[in-house]
Amino acid sequence: MKSSAQRSSPRRRSTPVALEFLGSMNLAITLLVAIAIASVVGTVLQQNQPYQDYLIKFGPFWFEVFDTLGLYDVYGASWFLAILAFLVLSTSVCIWRNTPNMLREMRQFHLNVRYNSLRAFHHKREWEAGAEPQALQQALAGWLQGLGYRTRARQDGGHYILAAVRGRYSKLGYFFTHAAIVVICVGALFDSGLPLMLREASGQLKPETRDIPASEVPAISRLPLSNPSFRGSVRIPEGSSANIVFLQLRDGYLVQPLPFSVEVKDFRIEHYATGQPRSFESDLVIHDPGLDAPVTRTIAVNHPWIYKGYAIYQASFSDGGTGLTLDAWPLRAADIQPLRLTGKVRASQPIDTPDGPMTLEFTDFRMFNINPVVDEEGREQQKNFGPNFTFRLRDAAGQAHEYETYMLPVEFEGRRFMLSGVRTSQAEPFRYLHIPIDEAGGIERFMRFHAMLFDDRRVLEIARRATDQSFGQLDEPVAVGQAQVVQSMLGLVKQFRGGGFDAIADMVGQRVPEGRRDEVLNAYFKVLQTILGELYVELLRAEGVDLSQGMREQDARFFDESLTAAAALGAYGSPFFFQLRDFDFVQASGLQIARAPGKNVVYLGFALLCIGVFLMFYVPNRKLWFWIERRGESSHILGAGTGHRHQRDFEREFETLCAQLDARWKTVTR
Repeated sequence: MKSSAQRSSPRRRSTPVALEFLGSMNLAITLLVAIAIASVVGTVLQQNQPYQDYLIKFGPFWFEVFDTLGLYDVYGASWFLAILAFLVLSTSVCIWRNTPNMLREMRQFHLNVRYNSLRAFHHKREWEAGAEPQALQQALAGWLQGLGYRTRARQDGGHYILAAVRGRYSKLGYFFTHAAIVVICVGALFDSGLPLMLREASGQLKPETRDIPASEVPAISRLPLSNPSFRGSVRIPEGSSANIVFLQLRDGYLVQPLPFSVEVKDFRIEHYATGQPRSFESDLVIHDPGLDAPVTRTIAVNHPWIYKGYAIYQASFSDGGTGLTLDAWPLRAADIQPLRLTGKVRASQPIDTPDGPMTLEFTDFRMFNINPVVDEEGREQQKNFGPNFTFRLRDAAGQAHEYETYMLPVEFEGRRFMLSGVRTSQAEPFRYLHIPIDEAGGIERFMRFHAMLFDDRRVLEIARRATDQSFGQLDEPVAVGQAQVVQSMLGLVKQFRGGGFDAIADMVGQRVPEGRRDEVLNAYFKVLQTILGELYVELLRAEGVDLSQGMREQDARFFDESLTAAAALGAYGSPFFFQLRDFDFVQASGLQIARAPGKNVVYLGFALLCIGVFLMFYVPNRKLWFWIERRGESSHILGAGTGHRHQRDFEREFETLCAQLDARWKTVTR
C-alpha cells in the first residue's frame, strides 16, 4: 500500500506543470500575436459605428459574421478582454517564478569557479608576475573598481579568486519589461468596456435602440455620474450646450451625464480650393457649478482640452439645424404653382399630398459636396457640386423614400441639370433624376411642360387635332372610331406620366402578342412623341419663342432631355419636387469626451517598458574572474571573462583590459 505522501505526489507535480505552461514564452508570444492581429482589425475597420453603416458596407451575410465575431467593437469584445486578462495572468506567473532567481543571480559573484572552467572560456589570458598573490589580488581589485566593476575575492588554500561584475542591473530589464506588459494590460482593462459588459450581463444596464430625445431615455440606459471610465460623443450646434455624451454600444447607445455643461460658442472650418475640409476648430465654454465663472478654450483636431480629468476632443462636424426654405413643385397636377415651405435640419413636419398625409423629415445639409468628375482629357478630378440637403418623405404606413437634392445646377457634357437622388433603403445607392435647366437658369420651363401632361383637356385637344389630320372629313360611324383613338392617345399619355416609357413597354408586353410587340411599341412611341411635341410647341409659343424658322437646336435638345426626366419621374416616388431656394447655415461641432484614469496606469507601463528596454540593450552585463596562485618564484594569473550581450563590444573591452595588463606583467598565453 502506498503512503499518503506518495498518493498526493501527483497533485504536487501537476501544479509546477500548470505554472510552467502559464509562464511559458510560447504562450506569451501566442497571446501577443493574437492581440496584434486584433489590433490590426480594430485599426482597419472603423469601430463603434452605427450598425446600419456596417450593414450597408458589408451586406447582410458578412454583417452577421462580423457581428458574431465582435469585430465592430474589437477592444470591447469579450474574447479580446479575455486574451488581455490571460496575458496578465501569464506574465504575472512568469514574473513570480523568475524574479527570485534573477535577484539571486544579480547578487552572485560565483567565487566557486574552477581553474579548468576558466581555461575553457573563449575570452581568457594568462600572465606571470613577480609579486605575491595577495598583493596582486588587491591591486587588481582596486584597478577594476576604478573601471566601475564591483569585486569580491576569496582565498582557497594557496590561491586567490577575484570576481568582478559590471552592469548587473541589466537583468532588471527583464523584470521591467514583463512588469510593463502587466501594467499596460491592467490599465487597458480598467478603461475597457469590461465594467459595462458585467453590468449588462447582470441586467443592470440595457442599451437604448430607439431614436428618442435624451431626456426620454430610461434609467436602465443611463450611466451614473460616478462612472470612472468612458468614451462618448456628442453633437453640439453653435450657440448651444450639452451636459451629456452618448456611448455607442452595438446597435444601441447609453447616456453618460457630465458634471458640467459644454457650450460651443463658435465653430470654424477652413477648406481647400476644391471645397474639401482642411482644418476645423471650436471655441468652447465650460459651465461648471464649482467655478465662479465659466472657462473658455479653443480646441482643434489633435489639440484636446483636458478639464478635471475629462479629455474633450474635436472629432468631427455636421449640420447643426440649418434653416431651409423650399419650393415644393407638384408633380401630379396641372397646377405649376409651387408651395413655399420652411424647415430645419433634424426636424420634421406634416405635409398634405395627393397620396395622402405624409411627413417631411429633414435629415442633413451639406455646404460642400466633393465628387469625382472626368475632364475633357479623360482625367478624373474632384469638383464641388455645391450645397445639397437630404430628407425623407414618409407615408402614413411608415414607409419612406430618402432624397438628396442639390441646390445649384450641375454641368454634364456642356449641359446643366438639377440633380435629385432617391433610394428606398440606405443599403442601396442613390438613383439620380436629371432635370434640365432652361435658358433662364431654372427649372420653370420643365415644370410647366410636365404640368401640361396632367392637363387632360389640353391633351385631348391636341389628340383631336392629330386625328383630324389623319381622318379628314368623316361620317358618323368613322367619327365614333376617331373618338376611341383620341381616348387611346389620352390613355397613352396617362400611362407615360405614371411610369414613363417602361410603363408603356409593360402594357404592350401584356396586351400584344410577342411577334408584334416591337411594331406596336414603335407606333406608340411615335404617337406619344407627337402629342408631347405639340404640347412643347405650345409651351414655347406661350413663352414668346419664335418658331417661324423652325425649332432651335437648344430647344429641341431641351425637349429630348425633358422627355427623359419626365419618364423618370414615375419612379421618383414623390408627389413633389422639393427645390432648395435659401438656407440659414448652422454648423454643429462633433465632440468626443473621454474619462480614462487607466491611461495614467498605461503611461506608467510605457515608462517601465522604456526603462526595461534601456537596461537590457544599453547596460551590458560583464563578468571577469582572476585565478591567482604562487608557482615557484613568481605568481601565475589566469584571467577570463564573459558578456551576456554585445559580444563584439565585450571582446574589444576584454582585449583593452588585457593590453593594459600585458604592459605590467609577462604574457604567458593569448
